[in-house]
Amino acid sequence: MSIAAKPLSRRFSVAPMMDWTDRHCRYFLRQLSSQALLYTEMVTTGALLHNDAARFLRYDSSEHPLALQLGGSNPGELAACAKMAEAHGYDEVNLNVGCPSDRVQNNMIGACLMGHPQLVADCVKAMQDAVATPVTVKHRIGINGRDSYAELCDFVGTVRDAGCTSFTVHARIAILEGLSPKENREVPPLRYDVAAQLKQDFPDLEIILNGGIKTLEECQQHLATFDGVMLGREAYHNPYLLAQVDQLLFGLEQPPLSRADALARMHPYIEQHIASGGLMHHITRHMLGLAQGFPGARRFRQLLSVDIHKSKDPLALLDQAGELLAGR
Repeated sequence: MSIAAKPLSRRFSVAPMMDWTDRHCRYFLRQLSSQALLYTEMVTTGALLHNDAARFLRYDSSEHPLALQLGGSNPGELAACAKMAEAHGYDEVNLNVGCPSDRVQNNMIGACLMGHPQLVADCVKAMQDAVATPVTVKHRIGINGRDSYAELCDFVGTVRDAGCTSFTVHARIAILEGLSPKENREVPPLRYDVAAQLKQDFPDLEIILNGGIKTLEECQQHLATFDGVMLGREAYHNPYLLAQVDQLLFGLEQPPLSRADALARMHPYIEQHIASGGLMHHITRHMLGLAQGFPGARRFRQLLSVDIHKSKDPLALLDQAGELLAGR
């Protein structure tokens, strides 16, 4: 795969989201914004080292700029996986220190690593020593039992001393017992003030804000304080907001792509996927949010999520869906 020609910017990014930001989702989002930094789903070191690595690392060259998020806590294994990422042309390798699920905790992956800052530092150093690709960390502002600001500064300072210069901060603590991952995105309060204090106290670090951001207007406000913003579920459920990212956040002059044109751009990709034995639903499940808030939107979603499973000609349904977006 070719190395990206586009310069890497973290001014606006779409978060890594399990089961959502697969290669089909990323290809679709790239049609809407040429500048947004896209992240893979979290891939564990075990998946890369002991399974079909090529399947996990596969992407279309148009997805650049593109970051691979790794889950793991063994420095040597993470270094080996970072080498794979570099060989495949990824623009960044990101270490997950934010996922709160029990399953990953049991393997010393995700938010529980905030309780082990030196281990995270060792992991970062091992990866940086192995590759020239930028290595970054995505983390919470704390975990239950280790949620003071002093402990957050200790974590960031320790990882910084290992050579990391870019941190994406989910501005909530993670509660490691008793809450589901979904509840951990909603129950702990958002503390943008804590993330802002971190940027003030570590002015030389790149601090990207994540958590609860829903509009590009909010993005513009946060960019007065932070070096970048990362959107997660809002970007997935309402992907058309990405159509204005290049213009509003990066200053590009071309007008936003219409919804209808975004769908039309996906037609050859979907056709090729079906021809290779894939199902249209693999792709269109990520596109349902393209239609929101206008007559025909519900029918659009029905065509691409329900009717395609019954149709012998799913591409004809794609054309019908496109007619519902005409002029939008």
